[in-house]
Amino acid sequence: MSLSHSEPDTYTGWQREKSGFIGELSGVGFGLMAAASVVALVPVYAHSWGAALVALPLAGVLLLLAYGRVLGLAAEEWVLLAVRHQIAVATKRNLFYSGVFAPSNDEGDQPMDLPGVLARLRILNAPDGQGGQLGVVHNPIDNTYTLIARVTFPGLALVDTDRQNARVRQWAAYLRGQCKEDGAVIRIQVHQRSLPDDGEALRSWTVRHATTDAPAAAVQALDELMVSAGPAATIRETYLSVTLSAARARLAVRGAGGGQVGAAAVLVREWHAMHGSLSSAGLQVVELLDPRRVAATIRTAYDPEAQQMLAIRGSAAENASYQGVPPGVDPALAGPAAAEYTWGLYRHDGAWTVTYQVRNFPQSQVYATFLQPLLRPRTNARRSMSLVYEPVGPARARKELSKEKTRRQAARALRAKTGRTESEDERREAQVAHSQDVARASGQGVVRMVALIAVTVTDFEELETACAELQADASDAGLELRRCWGAQDEAFAAAALPLGMGLPPRRMAI
Repeated sequence: MSLSHSEPDTYTGWQREKSGFIGELSGVGFGLMAAASVVALVPVYAHSWGAALVALPLAGVLLLLAYGRVLGLAAEEWVLLAVRHQIAVATKRNLFYSGVFAPSNDEGDQPMDLPGVLARLRILNAPDGQGGQLGVVHNPIDNTYTLIARVTFPGLALVDTDRQNARVRQWAAYLRGQCKEDGAVIRIQVHQRSLPDDGEALRSWTVRHATTDAPAAAVQALDELMVSAGPAATIRETYLSVTLSAARARLAVRGAGGGQVGAAAVLVREWHAMHGSLSSAGLQVVELLDPRRVAATIRTAYDPEAQQMLAIRGSAAENASYQGVPPGVDPALAGPAAAEYTWGLYRHDGAWTVTYQVRNFPQSQVYATFLQPLLRPRTNARRSMSLVYEPVGPARARKELSKEKTRRQAARALRAKTGRTESEDERREAQVAHSQDVARASGQGVVRMVALIAVTVTDFEELETACAELQADASDAGLELRRCWGAQDEAFAAAALPLGMGLPPRRMAI
């Protein structure tokens, strides 16, 4: 047996997408700048010092709103967020009540009741093509269908370098394979949860499987081990979500029978087609979630205390008291009984969640395991991390990268004319952009990507500690986090749930 002496691959080159109306200014920012210019000229045409005392400070405020930056956002965007939030609070749209207040249909059944942006979603029951059933999340507004699979991954930390590099390259090949022109798959989400485990499910399983003739010393040692190590254990759940656009796949949907049935059939076919590439990347599909398991995934995110009940029920499937009760949760009970979002916090049932966006990835070369600190076991909080990818077709990727290259060249020419020296950061950004354009021309894919991290506690006094620990772990990983101020409910839907929620329309990483 020969030992591998190759070096692990390193990664860098993440870029933030720029989509300003003119330069870094949004449409509103450009309007504020134009208004400031007009206001500043009023005293000149009025020949009045009194007008200047009023107009110049007003013009300064308008320019500050247009060009000022607060935690990565323009000042005018902060004002718009604050106004939107205050309107939601005044009209009580930040509150959600279900449970005993949930509506029912004409038959007396309670439909699935979810808050905010999730209210539009429906869980469909579709055949998996192998005799079973699976749950497909349908978004009728966007006309998308999402399939969710629970997967396991052997990890990278304990394997040799060659195998580690091969697995990462196969995952990259899988993403590159989705960067097709007008591809039906428009979004891929990798979602992982790190959950504190009190050991109740383990104790329940042990009681049911222990034999009466087991040695007393072994039973005592096992009891001591569960008492000490059980509550310190951590459950890891990993999900892979694939979202299909029925609009892009309309011909295939029509050929499969049309409507929701045809769209679900096309989605299942796309999933089976990508199964081989997922296996090559080391991903092992445990199960495709049926409607009740999809609902359970949603329920445990909103109500962490339900995790223990569902774990005990799942581990006690052989117990007669649980016979006849299917695993998972009725989709009508998937959502929270009550929820409320404030400026920087989301409260749902008996838990509180704060969601962060990864604003900047490391600029230095990093290894494939650089995200591991974010999911370190914590006994006081649960963490959820979502990596959302949107494949970009070759034509659009060429157009976007060409536009970015032209913008950088124009900025470099302007600096040369004004005698301003190019900084090392600007030079490095230009080199990264050039290398990405070369990689695209050689057949590599381009994806839009965002990372969101949610930290959830069931004791409000532990929240600030949990947030501080998360930010410290993010610093160890070389990441810059930003709290999703004013949008905690929407950020929770994307970060804490594997439902394939899309990226915002601007200012993402490419």
